[in-house]
Amino acid sequence: MSASIYEIPLRTLEGKPATLGEFKGKVVLVVNVASKCGLTPQYEGLEKLYKDYRDKGFVIAAFPSNDFRQQEPGTSDEIRAFCSTSYGVDFPIFEKIPVVGAEKHPLYAALIAAQPEAISTGAEPFAENLKKYGIHPNPAPEILWNFEKFLVSKTGEVVSRYAPDTDPFNPTLTTAIEAELAE
Repeated sequence: MSASIYEIPLRTLEGKPATLGEFKGKVVLVVNVASKCGLTPQYEGLEKLYKDYRDKGFVIAAFPSNDFRQQEPGTSDEIRAFCSTSYGVDFPIFEKIPVVGAEKHPLYAALIAAQPEAISTGAEPFAENLKKYGIHPNPAPEILWNFEKFLVSKTGEVVSRYAPDTDPFNPTLTTAIEAELAE
């Protein structure tokens, strides 16, 4: 990566300029999210994970994306209302961005460059599950679907990447979070 992920310009869900630099010194889980996806119930687990670890220096940074079958069609206000009302989300949510293809946001280009392969925690690779629904998965190293997760160290290093079906409380993920928090 030529620039630190901390320096990449972002916008909050409220439209204010931001960067991940505000999370320097914290362990960050970056997740692309959507409100109309079969994996949307992960919001509940992500919020619990955030509450369990935030006092130890952990934060979740969520990035809504409409890249996968238009499963995040809402406006910023609609996304905020959905997340708050349906799942009580309290972790930071940023403005909707593209995470795949030629128009992908620079943050996701940097995350993917740092970790081109996702750890699969399911019984079978998530790409195979997508095929069962007639979906042709993106070729590696692209993001496969909503709720793919990147773990970022306290110093801004992208240390691991997890397939979309990785439950927020999967031991592979929680062990990695705990190890980074202990650094």
